[in-house]
Amino acid sequence: MTGPHPQAVTYRVEHLRERLARDDVAELGVRIDLHGGIPVLSGVVSTAACRDVVLRVAAEELAGLPWQHDVRVVSAQPPAQEQEEDLP
Repeated sequence: MTGPHPQAVTYRVEHLRERLARDDVAELGVRIDLHGGIPVLSGVVSTAACRDVVLRVAAEELAGLPWQHDVRVVSAQPPAQEQEEDLP
């Protein structure tokens, strides 16, 4: 049994890149690389909801293919301070 043709995988990855760049998703901080013929998504997004959208779109575009992700949520908000700092 053989896997999908490499050109077919490349085509689907490029289509995924286009969908992620469009206005309805607009996640340009996500990279898609091929490692051993397997698409791997990596990068950071601003919210868990954005990550969920990226992973849903990837699942749609890469259906039937093995793929992996390391898409992380990184907030640009400063950490919440519970108490004021006392300086001498």
